[in-house]
Amino acid sequence: MNWQSIFHEIKLTHDFSNMDEFLENAYATKTVYPPREAIYNAFTLTPFEAVKVVIIGQDPYHGPNQAHGLAFSVQKGTKLPPSLRNMYQELESDLGTTRITGDLTGWAQEGVLLLNRVLTVEARNANSHKGIGWEQFTSAIVQAVSLHKEHVVFVLWGSPAQQLAQFIDTSKHTIIKSVHPSPLSAYRGFFGSKPFSAINQDLTNHGLAPIDWAREE
Repeated sequence: MNWQSIFHEIKLTHDFSNMDEFLENAYATKTVYPPREAIYNAFTLTPFEAVKVVIIGQDPYHGPNQAHGLAFSVQKGTKLPPSLRNMYQELESDLGTTRITGDLTGWAQEGVLLLNRVLTVEARNANSHKGIGWEQFTSAIVQAVSLHKEHVVFVLWGSPAQQLAQFIDTSKHTIIKSVHPSPLSAYRGFFGSKPFSAINQDLTNHGLAPIDWAREE
């Protein structure tokens, strides 16, 4: 099983023609992030057979030089967004690991699928591509990972991500939940939740190598 065959399966059961048309028009007439060639970056950097962890984000950052197809990640040299800064604060408190760059390519290469619910966004307009069809696509991705993989840790931060729990078979996979790391909610249960050590403990318990959270690409 690989992403190509999974994409093929999904396209047989879902009609994305309206979304394709919408995106064709949006990329032609507006500024849309990430760059078109980076939309599926998460799948390129984390092949299906390598997936050990899935972290769900909402939609891409909507400022210049930020989004590059990985949830929560920004391009090198870009200031850390608030949610990512909070994730790094928790990572340091949890494991003593310090990260500087906001580019999470190293995590992707460790087997962490950094998947947004919605994969595109109009510049300076958060959540502007909500409801065009990406949710069906990413729900189907989560369902396929649940079905075809033996053990994966799914990290669902915040209620939009937690809606995906219904597609995950918890008899063979683990779900880690908390509020979102956004400044609006991080103090209500994200800080102190120790997700990074919990992920690694779970992987180890299932005979899988832990994630090196310090890894740069």
